[in-house]
Amino acid sequence: MRGFRIVPEDININIMGVRFICYALSALIMLGSIGLVATKGLNFGIDFTGGTVIEIKTPVTPDLGKLRTDLNALGLGGISIQEFGQPDDLLIRIPQQAGGVEAEKAAIQAVRDYLDAAYTGEGDESLIDYRRTEYVGPQVGEELKTQGMYAVLFSLIGILIYIWVRFEWQFGVAAIVALAHDSIATIGLFALTQMEFNLSTVAAVLMIAGYSINDTVIIFDRIRETLRKFKKMPLVDLFNLAVNNTLARTLMTSLTTLLALIALYAFGGEVIRGFVYALIFGILIGTYSSIFVASPVLLLFNIRRDALQVNEPFTEDDDDSAADAADGQKA
Repeated sequence: MRGFRIVPEDININIMGVRFICYALSALIMLGSIGLVATKGLNFGIDFTGGTVIEIKTPVTPDLGKLRTDLNALGLGGISIQEFGQPDDLLIRIPQQAGGVEAEKAAIQAVRDYLDAAYTGEGDESLIDYRRTEYVGPQVGEELKTQGMYAVLFSLIGILIYIWVRFEWQFGVAAIVALAHDSIATIGLFALTQMEFNLSTVAAVLMIAGYSINDTVIIFDRIRETLRKFKKMPLVDLFNLAVNNTLARTLMTSLTTLLALIALYAFGGEVIRGFVYALIFGILIGTYSSIFVASPVLLLFNIRRDALQVNEPFTEDDDDSAADAADGQKA
């Protein structure tokens, strides 16, 4: 009994035939993302900006407009309020206060006093459920922002070195182009949606890079194997053959990962929703880049077969099978 297949075993898509469209689309995605970050900026979380976050649960659904106006009247700067999963579950963000820790404590107490007075039960007992209060100083916020940038940069450099050692430098450059494409596109998404960009988002970007390079290495390995086997096949046909041979594995891996992430997004709660949101988009954009960015970019280098290290012997049948495979790609 044969198993269920999403991708036919004899699939033959001319992926390299649309490479110039992919170049243009990917360039548009990257330039658009950079433009969004430059114009709209990122909605940095408390991890990077410093300040205080208070999560509360109110006894009834509050009037956010009135609550925001009243809190901003306290003279603590631009206080922002947003729903956190449920209409009665709120995140209150208090900006960094001049005057150090004591000023921060005073600001937190002022907000709590207002909330306690606004939602009072019998015996003047507060009905507010204070779920968490987090404070990050400005120096710590700047350090975390710098360290997050270094984490992404050094991970890309490490991946470049790994690919360079395992394959050739052309493969490393193509992989880094694809990873930069995925990272920039994910950051651009957060600039577009203005979802909170915090340390968990940086972790998501790093995970996306790891996932994407895993798919890319599989395809590159098949390209190298095919280069060694079919010594006379045109490079465009050879790249198409290699990518089509790994297409089922790439799509099935992405699909199963997405199923788990969608379940996490639906049932994991608001705390990890931004993290999972970034991963879902990253899996989609990473799958696209592994197929339509990394391999087409590698093709630009016009890889020479004699530049690859040959570790296994060739047979005389290889050149004959190359002609048959090339005919199949053109059919």
